[in-house]
Amino acid sequence: MATPEVSVVIPVYNEESSLPSLFSRIYPALDALGRSYELIFVDDGSRDQSMRVLRAQFDRRPDVTRVVLLASNAGQHMAILAGFQYSRGEIVVTLDADLQNPPEEIGKLLAKMAEGYDYVGSYRAERQDSLFRRVASRAMNRLRENLTRIRMTDQGCMLRAYGRNVVDAINLSPEVNTFVPALAYIYARQPTEIEVKHDERVSGASQYSLSRLIKLNFDLVTGFSVKPLQMFSAIGMIVAVGSVVLYTTVLLYQLYTAGLEGALSHVWDRDVLEFFLMGVAVFGIGLTGEYIGRIYEQVRGRPRYMVQAVLEGEPGAKQWKPKQSSLHTTT
Repeated sequence: MATPEVSVVIPVYNEESSLPSLFSRIYPALDALGRSYELIFVDDGSRDQSMRVLRAQFDRRPDVTRVVLLASNAGQHMAILAGFQYSRGEIVVTLDADLQNPPEEIGKLLAKMAEGYDYVGSYRAERQDSLFRRVASRAMNRLRENLTRIRMTDQGCMLRAYGRNVVDAINLSPEVNTFVPALAYIYARQPTEIEVKHDERVSGASQYSLSRLIKLNFDLVTGFSVKPLQMFSAIGMIVAVGSVVLYTTVLLYQLYTAGLEGALSHVWDRDVLEFFLMGVAVFGIGLTGEYIGRIYEQVRGRPRYMVQAVLEGEPGAKQWKPKQSSLHTTT
């Protein structure tokens, strides 16, 4: 296939039921743009029949379709990185397979890129998610803004367009855990955002549980800022000094009102203070552990993901990729 103008990367994880609807909409939407393109579906270790559906679609449209099969589930952002590694377009667009972001909105991102931007993010209008997800997402966005210099209105919206310069920079980043939209924001020279539509899921349920959302945001905060450690150090100093002042004030008050014997009878009130300080210390140890854990994952040298096979070229073709042992994406 000739080098396309646009690459669309779509991570797929247990989306067997939604893929036919995705195919029926995304190919016409991209054909209507009048630009050469390629669709890169990255199967992230699906346990259903997603890979069988992708293989059948590849046989129908091998001219513009490529399928990357990961050996095991690596997570959405690792799947996107795998797609980046195999993409060839000057503009790379990411899109979820659940159709909550309509494929027809891709044209809006490309039009914005044509104005000279090298990274176009997006934020969802009238989100069709549950109240809990909307509130949690808003809270996480606010936390990220306060702890990092990254300004994204909606960090959870994966419909985004990246210039080739940004994609190449991301491909050179060897981080084990990362957050692709935030990384792109750092590397982009001219980033911007636009509003996009948001629909209900065609079928199935979101793959992001509360625990996965919490882990994702821990990765985001600890991967892009040391401010939590600095804040904890400041809190530690304030609590330490404030505790001594408070404890001394209480003892002096007891000495003044109840005499020496009364003051001594309240010395053991410090147990409450000790429990409080212990809680602060344990939290600090846990926070430090998050950073140390990232260092451990980085230095042990395991690959971020393993590519098992790539479907590209003529129908029925299959290129098997050997397993790698590098921290970088496999090639």
